[in-house]
Parts: sequence; C-alpha cells; structure tokens
Amino acid sequence: MKPADLDALWMPFTSNRHYKASPRLLCAADGMYYTDDSGRKVLDGTSGLWCVNAGHNRRPIVEAIQRAAAVLDYAPPFQMGHPQMFEAATALAGMAPAGLDKVFFVNSGSEAADTALKIAQAYHRVRGDAARVKLIGRERGYHGVNYGGVAVGGIAGNRKHFPVGLAAVDHLRHPLDIDRNAFSRGEPAFGIELADELESRIVTLHDPSTIAAVIVEPMQGSTGVILPPKGYLKRLREICDKYGILLIFDEVITGFGRLGAPWASQRFDVVPDILTCAKGLTNGAVPMGAVLVKPAIHDAFMAAAVGERAIEFPHGYTYSGHPLACAAAIATLKLYRDEQLFERSAGMAPAFEEAAHSLRGAPFVKDIRNLGLVAGIELESRPGEPGARGYDVFLKCWEKGVMVRFTGDVIACSPPLIIDSAEIGRLFATIGDVLREIN
Repeated sequence: MKPADLDALWMPFTSNRHYKASPRLLCAADGMYYTDDSGRKVLDGTSGLWCVNAGHNRRPIVEAIQRAAAVLDYAPPFQMGHPQMFEAATALAGMAPAGLDKVFFVNSGSEAADTALKIAQAYHRVRGDAARVKLIGRERGYHGVNYGGVAVGGIAGNRKHFPVGLAAVDHLRHPLDIDRNAFSRGEPAFGIELADELESRIVTLHDPSTIAAVIVEPMQGSTGVILPPKGYLKRLREICDKYGILLIFDEVITGFGRLGAPWASQRFDVVPDILTCAKGLTNGAVPMGAVLVKPAIHDAFMAAAVGERAIEFPHGYTYSGHPLACAAAIATLKLYRDEQLFERSAGMAPAFEEAAHSLRGAPFVKDIRNLGLVAGIELESRPGEPGARGYDVFLKCWEKGVMVRFTGDVIACSPPLIIDSAEIGRLFATIGDVLREIN
C-alpha cells in the first residue's frame, strides 16, 4: 500500500506515525499463521489479540457465519429476538462455571465490563439497598476503554487523558511482587495478604454498606501477565461474602481455555457473582461479548419490576446478540468441545512452561511468569526509556516471522490452543535470539 492509502485511518492503541512509516500488514490467516503483504508466513504467538483460541480460518466457524449472513442479516434485540440468540445463550450457559447460567449479550469486553458494573449497582438498588454504589478495581487492572472500565481499571496511561467518569471508585494494590516471586511457575507463593487489603483498608475506609462490587481479572493480562498468589482469589471471595459485596471476574482474556481450564474461575476454584467474557467467545471472528450472572441476581430484577410489561433492566446495544455473532459463538463453542481444545491447552502447558523458562538468564530478563498457555517475560527497562526495549523485541520478532505482544517492557505470549511443540520451541527460541541481538 502507498503512504496515501494509510492516511485516512486513525489506528487504535498504535503509534500511528511510526507504524505508517513502515506498516505491518496482515492479509490472510490460517491455523497458527498469518500471511503478510509480501506473502511471508508469520507465527501467531498472541492469538491475534488474545482472542483466536481455536486458530485461524476454522471452517466450521467460517461456514456458520456464511450461512447466517445468507439467511438473517440483522434482527433487533429490543422487544424482539431470533432463534440463534437463544441457542447461543444456552450453549454459553452450558459451558459456564456452575451457577452462572443467565447470559446478557454485548459486543466487546469493554461493553461487558461496563454492563457488569451497571448490573452490580442496579442489583443492590432493586433489592432496596441503594446505598451500595461504590466500585472497587485494582491497580494495573484492565477492563476495557469505556468510561466505567477505565474508572475501575488501573492503567495510568489509559486514564490520564480523560476525566474519571465514576467518582465512587477505589483500587486495591496489584499482587505483582518480583522481589519475592521472581520466576514463579504458575501461581506465586507469596502475596495472599494483599487480598486482606480489601477488608483492612477498603472496607474500613468506605463502609461495606456502600460498596456494590469488586472487579478483578483473575490473571491480569494486558499489563504484563500478573498472576494471583496462591489463595488470593479465594480470600477475596471470602471477604466479599462476609460483607455482601458482589465479586466480578473479568475473564475476557482468561476465558475459553487460556489457563488450561475452560475458565479461570474453574482453574482457581472460585466462582464469582458476575463474569464477563468476549474475545474467544467467537474465536475473534465476529465482535461479541457476554455477561454471565447468578440466577439470584437475574431474578432480583424480575421480581422488582412492576407489571409484566416493565423493562427490568434498561440497558443494551443495537448489536446485542447479532445473528452473525451468535452463529460464530455457537460454532466456536462446539469446536472447543469437539476438538477438546481446553484439554489440549492443559496438556501443552508443561512444554510451554519449560520453553518460557528456558529464557531465564537471557540478556535483560528480570522475571518470567506463566500459567496454562500464557507467559510474560519481563525485561529490564532502558534508563529513561521505559517500554523501548519491549517495543524493539516486538519489532525484531516480527522481522523473524513471529508475532508477540509487548506491554511496556513485558513480552506476552498467548498462542492459539492448537499450537504444537515445534511451534512452542520456535516462539521462545526467536525471543531468545532477539534478546541476544538487541541493545
């Protein structure tokens, strides 16, 4: 493409000027590989953007979307429905952690987060407990880019340009502790006491009767693969139960097999009251997200509405439950089951862990964190240039035909669940080669 062909588009989360000077164009994809505009095959080490869990161009998903487009291009979701909308909800509820069997469809992880926050606040209100409006997030948390998600999120760069849209928000400390937990394999041993801060500081400061919900990612992916210490999430669950606070898990990244179980909730044996998902729900083929809630939450809205024609929850989107998205979701969930991809993820995890930790001792590596088929390799920052070394690794890996993700000076790897041993070896060997080449 010529430079003029790139000019109209303002790209998201991208250094536009630097990118357009030397664009990286993805033109096709199949299985584990992208094809760029020169015809070169590029190993996908990031599942696109944490979303193509079943690999690219899977025929059952593609064909389901094609069939749906030929039959029903659009159906309004307000006061109307279509069969696949209900079928998709039933399929997702059937795969969800036990007790989360009511489904509200949205179009992205960002919308799922904001929807979950609204459900949490409105739930307390319909129960007659309207003082519970405060929302507790976590430092370095990522819950999308809408105003609610940014407010409870804890990424400074995502917040500094915008006035915080929600005033009644506070944040827990994040659990990353490299001094005590460097090069942990799986859940870190130290840090469960950080969960106690919810009770010792947050609850004490705000009064538990004013707190609606706590929202956390079971594993913080977007800020560098931050894993919960052993027992940490269970402790949060206990404190929330003690004070009547809802617990929300943002599983937009961790859902659908990423950690070696269908959900992080199951991997850590902690069931939240509300769970958000997106990305792997449709294998990235069509934008879609969902919020899953316990029946007691759903039923509280039904019971509080006056008259059977009343709208119980005045919220939704034009494209909620879009026919093409539902077709993609139904086919994707079936593919996960038919090919036992979650079990495959668990089976490949030991080889993935060994390959990731083989980089210990490589130049600039200060920590490696992993669980399931995700790993974060944290690098020493260049003095006065935070993030520059991570960006260089990303670019050099691309030149060598491997796509990784960088977040600051952390290299994140989260390949499709269909990756094989040779591809795992190539992924981490390429990162190692690059680390030995860069400054």
